[in-house]
Amino acid sequence: MESAEFTVLAETDDLLVVDKPAGLLVHPTKPDGPRTLWDGLRELLGYEIVNGGQVSLINRLDRETSGIVLVAKNSMAARKAAMTMEHGRITKSYLAIVHGRPCATEFEVDAPIIRLGEVAESPVWLQRAVHPGGAAARTCFRTLSVHRSPAGVVSLVEARPITGRTHQIRVHLSHAGFPILGDKIYGVAPGAYLEFIESGWTGRLAARLHFRRQALHSAGLAMVWDDERFDWKSPLPVDMAGFLENAELISQA
Repeated sequence: MESAEFTVLAETDDLLVVDKPAGLLVHPTKPDGPRTLWDGLRELLGYEIVNGGQVSLINRLDRETSGIVLVAKNSMAARKAAMTMEHGRITKSYLAIVHGRPCATEFEVDAPIIRLGEVAESPVWLQRAVHPGGAAARTCFRTLSVHRSPAGVVSLVEARPITGRTHQIRVHLSHAGFPILGDKIYGVAPGAYLEFIESGWTGRLAARLHFRRQALHSAGLAMVWDDERFDWKSPLPVDMAGFLENAELISQA
């Protein structure tokens, strides 16, 4: 999967807002690993770092998820942004292409999430699941359009996470019966993640998943900062938009 450089959407004295492409790791996982968003940000903010600044990622996205990442440029801004998020004063919206057609235009999933390995055997360490012993998690969804595609009937859904658990949107959509297109862990093809780790992207995976990565995009982030309201947007990326353009529109909200 290609890892193009990120795009700067906006900048203030304290904050940087960037658009991360799918395939770009947010943070290094090992010393000799591939180039990451964090590496690029350290280069971009080199002057600020030399003068006492830092790179602090306020929200993090999975490697395959594209879209908005908020970055604090100094320690004071990092602490302030973290507290703002902790108190629920940063709102985020995502766009996802999912299998199926939700019955309701608007629906909500309020279901606790736990790492699956804590309650059952799981070959994927990162895998999460809905479980009563998990941490509280709530996501609001809205169906924007429904399409007929080679993957069957799919829907474009907006997701607004109220809490911020790992893989929350992916887990909640799968739990609701509408797994995200291309999701190798929570999607329609059991074992796809381990197969991908073993063999990379293959024709067999393409036939089962219909999309090279999880079709999830961080499309909006809004907050109040120093009494000024900001509302940043990122358009649907080319791969997701192209998939929908080549599908037959059934209905639109």
